[in-house]
Amino acid sequence: MLDPKILEEFSSRLSALVAASPAADIEKNARALLSGLFGKLDLVSREEFDIQAQVLQRTREKLKALEERVARLENPGDSGDAA
Repeated sequence: MLDPKILEEFSSRLSALVAASPAADIEKNARALLSGLFGKLDLVSREEFDIQAQVLQRTREKLKALEERVARLENPGDSGDAA
C-alpha cells in the first residue's frame, strides 16, 4: 500500500505546480475579465430582484382591489344587494 505521507507530499507538490503554472494566471485573468464585464452590465442581485418582485405583487393586488372598487362605484346597481 502507499504511504499516506507520500500521497500528501505528492498532493502538495502538485498544488504548488498548479499555483505556479500559467493556469493560475489564466484563471485570475478570466475572473477579472468577467468581473469587469458584469460590472458594466445593468444587473441586480437576486435579493434585490426578489424584493422588487414582492413589491410588484403587492402593487398588482392593490390595483386589482382598486379596479373592483371603481367598478362597484360606476355600477352601483350591479352589486346584487339592491332591495
